[in-house]
Amino acid sequence: MTPAGLLVLVATPIGNLEDLAPRAIRTLAEADLVVCEDTRRTGRLLASSGVKAHQLLAMHAHNEASQVEAVLARLLIGETVAMVTDAGLPGISDPGERLVRAAVAAGVEVRVVPGPSAGLAGLVMSGFPTERFVFEGFLPRRGSQREKRLGELAGERRTIVLYEAPHRLRRTLADLAAALGGERGVALCREITKLHEEVWRGDLDDAIAHSDEVEPRGEYVVVLDRGPEPEPADDQVLIAAVETAISSGMSHRDAVALVAGSHDVPKRHVYDLTLGSAKRRRAVGAETAHPSP
Repeated sequence: MTPAGLLVLVATPIGNLEDLAPRAIRTLAEADLVVCEDTRRTGRLLASSGVKAHQLLAMHAHNEASQVEAVLARLLIGETVAMVTDAGLPGISDPGERLVRAAVAAGVEVRVVPGPSAGLAGLVMSGFPTERFVFEGFLPRRGSQREKRLGELAGERRTIVLYEAPHRLRRTLADLAAALGGERGVALCREITKLHEEVWRGDLDDAIAHSDEVEPRGEYVVVLDRGPEPEPADDQVLIAAVETAISSGMSHRDAVALVAGSHDVPKRHVYDLTLGSAKRRRAVGAETAHPSP
């Protein structure tokens, strides 16, 4: 039986060609097949590094589903396939996820040659907390899906990383200000690693004004400061929330855990607040089960 081949995800420069790592160059040169978004663009990248690939195959957003089976067939006969995208790491807001999923399901080994990532570069350049963050990629462009995602971000307390095209930047900033508040801190990172690399920092209201004054150019990484911690919940709000959960069929213990978690308060505090009402419910239940003669 022919052993399964190897799929290698190779990160490529996001602007500066000097960021192509030696290991990436060797992997691309040795692969039986290089899968890429645009054969012309990847061909130029390889030529600039002195690499002559054995074969290039285009896999992009419009044909990814149909090409996965063809690439998987090559892997299953023991070939090594390297996958790149136009810039950055495959699978991150770019093709790659479907192929990796299919390869894993078929028992094919998957490796990665790490390297440039616009999202991580923007995050560490922003000056905002990096220990916990969420990567949102591109927001849905319109409709209920966009509104839903913005609503979810309104309650997010981690640093948020987004991608945006220059012609949609102002609208996205306005939508973010409406959902998160205009005072939320933001860093606009554009043309990362390129000649005109720039980071603008301020709040969302000022960012909207800045985008009106200076025409957005180049691809943007938008980094939003983490949201403020919620105000401590009022005791009456906690009690009412527990009562509501119990009325829906939940036990007192489970209701306390749910409310404490959702309001970020200690379970003991919620338990003590609602212990009296829980005892009254048990007493009423006992009287109902054993009525007085």
